[in-house]
Amino acid sequence: MNNNPIDFWFDFSSPYGYLMSEKIDAVAAKYGRKVRWHPVLLGIIFQATGSRPPADGISSKGKYMLADFHRSARFMNIPYNPPSRFPLPTQNAARAYYWLHGQDCALARQFAHAVYRAFFVADRDISSPEVVLEIAVQIGVDRSSLETALQSPEMKARLKDECAQALAIGVFGSPHVVIDGEAFFGADRLPQIEHWLASGGF
Repeated sequence: MNNNPIDFWFDFSSPYGYLMSEKIDAVAAKYGRKVRWHPVLLGIIFQATGSRPPADGISSKGKYMLADFHRSARFMNIPYNPPSRFPLPTQNAARAYYWLHGQDCALARQFAHAVYRAFFVADRDISSPEVVLEIAVQIGVDRSSLETALQSPEMKARLKDECAQALAIGVFGSPHVVIDGEAFFGADRLPQIEHWLASGGF
C-alpha cells in the first residue's frame, strides 16, 4: 500500500478550504495516508497568477459561489455561518500554525481546525493577532511565546517560502490537494480523491 503523505494547500479565509479541512484527514486515514497541511496566502497566489477572488457577491459568479458555500456545507454536513467580514488577511493564523507545527504537529492541527471554525462558524475576526492568540490559548498554547513568534523573521520567512513552494508546484487556489503528484482542486473533488486513494489512480 502506498503510504506517501498527501499535501493539502489552503488559506484560512477559504470557505472551500474549510470544508475540505473537515474531511481530508479522515479520508486519508481510511487508506493509510497522512496529510501535510500547508496554509498559504491567496492574496500572494492571486497576485502571482493574475487571478482574483471569485466570490465578490456582485457578479453572477460571485452570487452563485456565495450560495454554493451554503449548499456545499449542507451537503457535506458541516456547520457553516457566513462570516460578516470576508475575506480576511490570514498571515497571523498561518504563521502561528507553522510555529506550532514545529513543536507539536497534533496541536498545530487542532489549532488549524479551531481557526477555521472561529471564522466560518463563530464569525470571529481571524485577521486580528489578538483573536489568533486567544484561539491558541484556548487549546493550551503559551500566549507570550506565540506572540513573539508571530513577529519573528523566521515565521515570516517560513510563510513566504510556503507560498513560493505552492506557486512552484502550480497551486492557484484553495483547497488544492496533491496526491503522488496528482492535483485536485476544490472541496467538491473529495469523492474523486477517495476513489483515487482506493484504486491507486484512474
